Amino acid sequence: MTKHGPSKRTFERNKHHIQHLCIQSSVHERPLSTRTSPIKAIRGVTANQTLITLNLLGICIGDDGAVALSEALKNITTLTALDLRDNWITPYRAVVLFNALKTNSTLAILSLWHNKIEDGGTVALSEALKVNSTLTTLILQRTSVGPDGAAALSEALKTNSTLATLDLKYNSVGRDGAAALSEALKINSTLTTLDLSYNSIGDNGAVALSDALKINTALTTLNLQCNWIRDNAAVALSEALTTNSTLTILNLNNNKIGDNGAVALFEALKTNSTLATLDLLSNSVGDNGAAALSEALKTNSTLTTLNLQGNVIGPKGAVALSEALKANSTLTTLNLGRNAVGNDGVVALCGVLKNNSTLTTFNLDNNLIGDIGAVVLSEASKKYPAVVTIGVRLHHS
Repeated sequence: MTKHGPSKRTFERNKHHIQHLCIQSSVHERPLSTRTSPIKAIRGVTANQTLITLNLLGICIGDDGAVALSEALKNITTLTALDLRDNWITPYRAVVLFNALKTNSTLAILSLWHNKIEDGGTVALSEALKVNSTLTTLILQRTSVGPDGAAALSEALKTNSTLATLDLKYNSVGRDGAAALSEALKINSTLTTLDLSYNSIGDNGAVALSDALKINTALTTLNLQCNWIRDNAAVALSEALTTNSTLTILNLNNNKIGDNGAVALFEALKTNSTLATLDLLSNSVGDNGAAALSEALKTNSTLTTLNLQGNVIGPKGAVALSEALKANSTLTTLNLGRNAVGNDGVVALCGVLKNNSTLTTFNLDNNLIGDIGAVVLSEASKKYPAVVTIGVRLHHS
């Protein structure tokens, strides 16, 4: 047990009454370096029929531990959440674990973050998903899933009717894997959250997903952060947004859509009636994009959160946005940090706060603001302390 946890004797005496258990490697003790300790821990705590959640984060259960856990999954009738992050599970033994999911009828949440599942293990997992009817959340971050693994998951999603969240962040599904998943999205009616950030899907992958969004009626959250998506793919996404009626959160931060891509996306906001959060951090959006956004915000009535941090919006773009904020009545969060709005931009943007009654979070941090702008921003933060975020880095000319 950990330094500050219960004694081993107390644990053994009460283990049959435990419902929620977390066993983690601790800074106060040596990590479980042998296979014996993890296996004993697994067999010890999974012998009861009261366990609901089990967290085995970073104790290195390895392949033998995965086998022991697979046996437990066949017998436990109460477990609903299992966290196996960072446990040295390899594809070969993962297959045994996933086979247990075919008969398990209680597990709803499974995290395999940072295990070397690879495409081979993902194929076995996909076969389990075809028959499993309880799993709703599957976290596969950093599990070395490639295009073949994504294709296998796609086939499973065509028939699976319970999975609602699929997290594939930090893998290598690429454009082919994204294209395969898009085919599943055209059929699947239960998946609501898909995270493909950091997967190198590129323009082709994003275009394929855009085609799926035109048909899909279930997905509400799509994360495509850091995927080398440029303006052409942004245009395709904008076309999808004009017809899609379910997506509420779209994350495109750290891509390369530029002004042309931004103009297209913001044009779609004029007719889209569901998107509530749009993240375009670090996308080289400039004044032309800001001007297009301004026009969209004058009529859009659903967008509540917009992140434009780390772009290249200057004074002209800021002035255009200020005009939109006079008319918009739904946007509550606007992040313009790390742009270049300057003094004129700050004066214009802060000037509309007295008339705008919906904006609750407004970030103008690090915007090449001089002394005049700093004074205006300081006064605004005092007058509207719950709205304006100050973290100004002065720009002295």
